[in-house]
Amino acid sequence: MADAANLPKDVVLGVPLLTLTGHYEVNIENYRGILEYTEQLIRINVRSGQIRITGKSLEINYYTTTDMKITGKVEKIEYS
Repeated sequence: MADAANLPKDVVLGVPLLTLTGHYEVNIENYRGILEYTEQLIRINVRSGQIRITGKSLEINYYTTTDMKITGKVEKIEYS
């Protein structure tokens, strides 16, 4: 369906899109909310579950209703 309409799959299906830049920056699109936010753990609610980002000195630099930027030492990203 996404291919037929020439639309990106993340837009049509509403799935999260993560862009990781090295170990120090994560951009997340299509999230639903922030569940937990500490310097060691950020849990994000997405349509199909949760994204857990663990690391050191984690910080949400900005967020809108559809995307956010997280910086710090990213050690692990889990999707459940």
